[in-house]
Amino acid sequence: MSNTLTIALSKGRIFEQAMPLLAAGGIRAAEDPEKSRKLILDTNDPRVKLVIIRASDVPTYVEYGAADLGIAGKDVLLEHGGEGLYEPLDLGIARCRMMVAGKPDAQLDGRTDRRRQRIATKYVRCAERHFAAKGQQVEIIKLYGSMELAPLVGLSDLIVDLVESGNTLKANGLVPLEHICEISSRLVVNKASWKMKHARVTALLEALRGAVTQQAA
Repeated sequence: MSNTLTIALSKGRIFEQAMPLLAAGGIRAAEDPEKSRKLILDTNDPRVKLVIIRASDVPTYVEYGAADLGIAGKDVLLEHGGEGLYEPLDLGIARCRMMVAGKPDAQLDGRTDRRRQRIATKYVRCAERHFAAKGQQVEIIKLYGSMELAPLVGLSDLIVDLVESGNTLKANGLVPLEHICEISSRLVVNKASWKMKHARVTALLEALRGAVTQQAA
């Protein structure tokens, strides 16, 4: 596999929006991951493979060298911590915002009448950093999905989650209350691959950079 470039990415929105950019670098998937059970996909270039994994695992595969490059949301990278990999390019795809959200009358001062505020999220590190920067001590409750339910049943006072259109919040009687950061998908590169496969990695990087610039124009 020393002559092969392996790119890790996840199914769904990121895959769909990344494919036109990769095509600009001459890379096209031989199969649709939504229709195939394969986890390693061939491409039109026999020297390039795509590894289809969970979004949250992309930086881990890249950090430990199981993939040379990866495409992951900034939310995933912030939670991962970013050790052991480079992040040379914002691809500008899969855009959304990380927000604090809750009921319209929810307080943002970090306390209730009897206790610290409870924050439900799967983005524990991001939430901890955000509230610590505000000097607020809160209780973080980790959830893996259906975040909007937590304030409705009294599990939490607020949530920290990704917001695209805001329709899911609105449908559940919640509103975005505080902006944390903008999110988009980034290209990440294994540090050893950057050195050992530098010419091929940088060629793909420049092709992607050109595609991103053209897409933004």
